[in-house]
Order: sequence, then C-alpha cells, then structure tokens
Amino acid sequence: MPSTLPIRRIVVAVVLSSTVLVSTTACGGETKNNQASLTAAESSASPTSSAERQRLAKTRFVANAGLAAGAAYQWIVKPFKAGKFKKGTKGRTVALVKAGVAGAFTYNRLKAAVRNAEGDPLLSKALAPLSSGIDSLKNLPGKLRKGDATDADVGSFENVINGVKGAGKSAGAPVTDQVPTASQLNGG
Repeated sequence: MPSTLPIRRIVVAVVLSSTVLVSTTACGGETKNNQASLTAAESSASPTSSAERQRLAKTRFVANAGLAAGAAYQWIVKPFKAGKFKKGTKGRTVALVKAGVAGAFTYNRLKAAVRNAEGDPLLSKALAPLSSGIDSLKNLPGKLRKGDATDADVGSFENVINGVKGAGKSAGAPVTDQVPTASQLNGG
C-alpha cells in the first residue's frame, strides 16, 4: 500500500504557494493615482507637537525610572540588606550574578530616563544635578558581580535611585517601582 504522505505535502505546498502568489499580486495592483495620493498623505502628516513630545517624555521617563528603581530594589538593595552578598552565604553566587545583571539594567534604564527627561524642561532641570551620580554607577555592576561592593556602594546606588524618584515627583512625574521581567532584564 503506497503512502499518501508525499502527495499531501505536494498538495499543501502548491496551495500555500498559490495563496502567497495571489496575495502579493492583489497588493501590488496600485495605480499611479493611488500612489500619488498616498505620497501626498504621507508628506502632509505633521510631526508631533512639542506638548505631545513633552508628555511622552514624562511617560517614558516614568517607565524607565520605575524599571530601574524596581530592579535596583529587588535584586540589589533588598538582597544586600538581607546579607545575601556576604562570603559563605548560601546562594551568594546566584545573588551576585543577579545583582550584576540588575545593576547593568538599572544603569541602562537610568541613562534612558535622563535622555527622556531632556524632552521636558522641568524634568531636565530636576535631573541635571543627578547626572554625575548616575555616571558614577557605571562600575557598580562589575563590583556586584565580583562581590566587591561595599555598604557605601549600595548606599550610593540607593541614593541615586531615590534622587531620580524625587526629581520625577517634583516635576510632576511620580515614579513607582516596577520589577522588570526576565526578558526585560535580558533585553536591556
């Protein structure tokens, strides 16, 4: 008894390729008038107003700063206060690796929050004094991964996060901690 499996595969392949062929030819049938009207409509689209840019800047700032604060608290400050980074502690290596990844993520999101704040005059003024503090955090993820972080390092990290949250609140963009997902941590 011959198998019908290869025949089925051929039939499915023909049907799928026919469907793709029909759909591409149906989409490609624009006339010159349609193309001209599309081009005119695309060119007449106005850029976002400065008010919209400022509103979006605040929204993006709040999202980025919230993710940074959530990651810092969840995987750096809280485990550090619980003593998870001390030598001889069970699970120390895992806690240090998580803290290093969270530190890099937090630094990345804080830099993004500063870029977002530049779109809003009030936010940019409030964050200006914190830029040097954020830049000083650049080496902390490496210290955390190696286990070389001290109380002062984690304290400065916490102070910068609290300063960013305070600056957002004073500019009318209150920041709440948002713990990022694993995919957000990996994606940066």
